[in-house]
Amino acid sequence: MVVYISYTVVMTEWRTQFRKQMNELDSTAHSRAIDALLNYETVKYFNNEDFEARRYDENLEQLRRASLKSQSTLSLLNTGQQLIIATALVAMLWRATQGVVDGRMTLGDLVMVNAFMIQLYIPLNFLGVIYREIKQSLTDLDKMFTLLEREREVADAPGAPPLQVSEGVVRFEHVSFAYDASRPILHDVSFEIPAGKTVAVVGPSGAGKSTLARLLYRFYDVGGGRVTIDGQDIRAVTQASLRQAIGIVPQDTVLFNDTVEYNIAYGRPGAARAEVEAAARAAHIHDFIAATPKGYDTMVGERGLKLSGGEKQRVAIARTLLKNPPVLIFDEATSALDSANERAIQAELRSVSEGKTALVIAHRLSTVVDAHQIVVMDQGRVVECGPHAELLARGGRYAEMWRLQQSGEPTGTADPAPA
Repeated sequence: MVVYISYTVVMTEWRTQFRKQMNELDSTAHSRAIDALLNYETVKYFNNEDFEARRYDENLEQLRRASLKSQSTLSLLNTGQQLIIATALVAMLWRATQGVVDGRMTLGDLVMVNAFMIQLYIPLNFLGVIYREIKQSLTDLDKMFTLLEREREVADAPGAPPLQVSEGVVRFEHVSFAYDASRPILHDVSFEIPAGKTVAVVGPSGAGKSTLARLLYRFYDVGGGRVTIDGQDIRAVTQASLRQAIGIVPQDTVLFNDTVEYNIAYGRPGAARAEVEAAARAAHIHDFIAATPKGYDTMVGERGLKLSGGEKQRVAIARTLLKNPPVLIFDEATSALDSANERAIQAELRSVSEGKTALVIAHRLSTVVDAHQIVVMDQGRVVECGPHAELLARGGRYAEMWRLQQSGEPTGTADPAPA
């Protein structure tokens, strides 16, 4: 028993490293295959099908070798366990048989010893298998346990109440934030979005505009200062109620591999077809959907690959309009639309935003000229704030950006159409 248990424990601990290696390589092979399939357009753009196939083959070969090593050590463990049991059984029965031959034991004693050995080695073998399987399963679940042990970066405060939205006033009060402590993104940012008004945030790439939307949604907590809605610090309310009160049209629209109706209705699951169609009309995509053979039952493909960039963005707008929240965020909401559709959508968004608090994040200044107030950011700081005409009259950073963008646009075109 001592030899069997010692051998089982030592061998199982030793082969755990091979099982971990096999799991890591299996995960790597699957991740790279999925990554290449999801980004198949990029693979084809650069004619790298053979490169991806070779890389996947190399991963599979490494996985095969690791699997063989894991299986070989398992066979060695099983063989050693059986050999120990067989050797001990033969030795005990040989000793008992010698006792019968020498007259020290009866034939019944031999049968009794054999029965005792059966009662011993069968459960012992069973326990060895169970220990081996449990240890292997724990190794397979190692990553899951590691994930479970991690603390949530953003969690509700104990006993946090739901957000109560009466007017929808949003304030950023001396907000500082950094994804990495060594590289701050926002520095003492303060501005207010009055109830029922539209405030636009503009600035060069990397100024921290989209970070404001992530903080408002509480994907991250601010490093300093606070963000409030109707005077309530969003860190003190539940995340579910906060996100229920906010609707967003993101810059990078991601759709589910399902029907157009499903993707629009995702803004409010359970919405009737008539409500979905009304939202699609408001987003100027109903006519396109109706012209397809299957209408609202048309499949959009993985990540919406069967739709153009503008069509995906209009589906995202319809989805947010269907949700109908009191606070709206438009993060480059019309960046994938041509000029004619952009003007139509902007007019509709202005109509929908009436009476709602709206934060518009934009790079093209022509899309925000009608905002009640424009916040100009640069390198994570608010450098200017005011209406369009007032900012132009100041002749500051906003006026400079306006001149640059106007001089770069073709005559008669508000914004260049996407390819």
